[in-house]
Order: sequence, then C-alpha cells, then structure tokens
Amino acid sequence: MLPQVIIIGRPNVGKSTLFNRLVGKKLALVDDQPGVTRDRRFGEAHLLGLDFTIVDTAGWEDDDPASLPGRMRAQTEAALQGASVALFVIDARAGLTPLDEEIARWLRQSTVPVIPVANKAEGKAGDGGLFEMFSLGFGDPVALSAEHGQGMADLFEALLPHLDEGQRERDAAEPEEEVDELSGPLKLAIVGRPNAGKSTLINQFLKEDRLLTGPEAGITRDSIAIDWLWTDPKTDEERQVRLIDTAGMRKKARVTDKLEKLSVADARHAIDFAEVVVLLLDATLGLEHQDLKIASMVLEEGRALIIAINKWDVADNPSGLFNGIREALGDGLSQVKGVPLLSVSARTGKGLDELIRAAFEVRETWSRRVPTAALNRWFDDALAANPPPAPGGKRIKLRYITQARNRPPSFVMFGTRLELLPASYERYLVNSIRRELGFEAVPIRLTLRSPKNPFAK
Repeated sequence: MLPQVIIIGRPNVGKSTLFNRLVGKKLALVDDQPGVTRDRRFGEAHLLGLDFTIVDTAGWEDDDPASLPGRMRAQTEAALQGASVALFVIDARAGLTPLDEEIARWLRQSTVPVIPVANKAEGKAGDGGLFEMFSLGFGDPVALSAEHGQGMADLFEALLPHLDEGQRERDAAEPEEEVDELSGPLKLAIVGRPNAGKSTLINQFLKEDRLLTGPEAGITRDSIAIDWLWTDPKTDEERQVRLIDTAGMRKKARVTDKLEKLSVADARHAIDFAEVVVLLLDATLGLEHQDLKIASMVLEEGRALIIAINKWDVADNPSGLFNGIREALGDGLSQVKGVPLLSVSARTGKGLDELIRAAFEVRETWSRRVPTAALNRWFDDALAANPPPAPGGKRIKLRYITQARNRPPSFVMFGTRLELLPASYERYLVNSIRRELGFEAVPIRLTLRSPKNPFAK
C-alpha cells in the first residue's frame, strides 16, 4: 500500500489541477466555476522518485450538513482518516480568507501532518498570500503553480520527510509477479441515466458511504474508481474488483452545460477502460430510449454488458416489468442476444452478489479464445449447413477463419469476392458463432479479408 497524500482546501483554489499535475494525466475534471469536484478521487502520483497515492477532495464549504455542500464536506473529513500527510492549498492571489482559517483550525485538531501550499503563486501577484500562510502555524508554505508546473521540487522536499521511510521499505520489497487477464481485478463500470442509483449501488457494495449520494440528480461528475475485495458467499473465495462510478448520461440534446458535457465525456472514457459495464435502470421509470442508446454505445466500444434493474424493492408489478424489459431489449439490442438481465436493490442489497458473479462469468466469456480445431469444425459445419450465395453468378469462396484477438472476441475470415457477400450472410455467420461457440452475451467483431487481385485494373 502506498502512503496517502490528501489535498484539502476551499473551492476553486486549484486542488484538481494539482491532482492532475501529480498523476501526470488529466483525470479530474477542471473548470473555472467552484465546486466541480464532489467525490474523493484517488490517483497514483509520481514526484521526482517519490511514489504515493494522491487524494483529490471536494472544496470545503461551511454549510448545513444535510445540504449537498455539507455532505461533500463530510466526504473530505472522511478522506483525512488514514492519510500520511495533508496538502492544505490556498489561492495565493486571493490571500487567506475566513474559510481558509476555519479549515486550518479543523486541521490542527487532527494528528495528520499538514503542508501549507500556496497555489497560483507564479509571478509577484501571489507573494501576499504566501506570506500570510506563515500565520497559520504549519511551518514554511510551499509556493507553486499547479497549472504551470512550477514549485514541484519544493513540494518534493516538503513531502520527503513524511514519505521517504515508506519509500525505502517498498524499494526493498520483492517485485510483484504479473497477473494474467482473468486473475487481475475485474474492471466494472456502472453507467446509466441520472438518479438511477449508481453511487448508492457502489456504497452498498462497499458497506460505507464512500460516494456522495442524495435525491438531487447529477451529483456524480468525475468517474471515480475504487478498488474492492469481493467475497463470494457460495465459495468464500475473495476476488478483486475495480468499481468505476460514472456521471449520469442524459439525452445529448438536453446536455448544454459545459461541465455536464465534460462529465459525460469522462463517463465514456471510463467505459473504454472497463472490461464489464453494468447499465443500471430505474425500476420506477422502466426502459427508455436513452437506456438503449447507452447500451448500444457500450457494445460498439466492444465491452461486455450486463443490465440491472435497480430499485426493485419499490417496483410496481415486478414480473410484468421484468418480462417487458426483456422483450424490449430483444428488439432494441438485436445485435447481441442473451445479455444478462438482473433485478437488484442498491438500498437493501438484494441481488448484488448475483450481479458480481455474473460480471465475472461474462468477463470470462469476453476474454475466451476458441481453440483452432474447434473453430475449424464450426467453420466447416456452418458452410455445409448454409453455403454462401453466388450473386450475379459470381462464386464467393470462404477459405478459412482465425480468431485475431479476444476482449472482445474478434475473428478474421479470408476468402475471395468477399465484398459481394450479403450483410444477411454475415449476420448468419456471427449468430452461428454466438450460438455454437458460446459467445451469446458479448459483442463480436467479424472482419472479411480478400487477397488483392493483381489483374483488377
């Protein structure tokens, strides 16, 4: 376990910009308006040879604990537990504010070491705020500019006494062995429309209020990844899962706010790096056209898909709802038959173990390679049962097929005049692969390739 360094400060002082600078990627959403970050975000930071986990937090606001800003502050307070050191960030150009002083008083009550950081200190405009930080009693402040990368060496020197001992211990440890595709953590992304219960579902998995939830739609903005150890109640086997919470996806025409566009783009990015995607439906609203669009997007990206109906504990006519959704999925997702459909309740925990178990099973299918002998047998049987047509009297010859890759299963078929092969025959081949080779619930890629004709011209 790497030591944790938490970034704390009031809204809009550049915490997420500093987070992105330390992880070396633009992971956290950044915008000029305050309050962009709402949930804790973890990242692997590397600073001049120091390796640590950096934690971005929501801006500290003095509001009613029941309000959204108050619940965001509770997330920040929880993040301080277990941290090795805290980076207390202020806006050097704005100087110390009463809210900064209130945060400083709260940090003094903790045993976690605090490093004062004056951000936006490029040029002379930040000198006043930098000097004011001496009055907080946390020692010499570090002047930096997260936007321009200035002051990183000074931050390294400030962090070194707190992280150096653990760094030496890790360097002395033996390197870990590489894991194969199926023994590594299951990368599981939860997607859906706003207020479907995605964050509540992950909190129920973890048995803690790790993510910010509430009746307001669109609370989640960043895609938050959380490592979790799931114990299968049937076998007592422990398996690693990387849960990824995403922002709700509304119809494109309704998304006009710049920040919401960034959140949806971040959710799409999370889908790209997931192995299995759970599309969460709201049982009180049923299946809508936007759900089908999200499902189609997941399949087009080549990810394995599971559909879960949430809020099952308050659903009207559950059996009729389940059958209706299954029938609608059969029509709306005709490119993939047999996508797992499960009923769950994020509030009570119903069906969550079955959901994780199904995710591991569908990942195994998504990662499987077909032995060459079995693939050749299927190929011969498929052609014998339904030979390719001869449009315009021109014979189409299919020679052989190979599996080019897995995750998703991708096949390349070689032959002559394949440009004349009707789309209906391609669908026959893909459906036969699904049915005969056991790829019912995952997306399949089939590429046709013909040799170049030297006499074509």
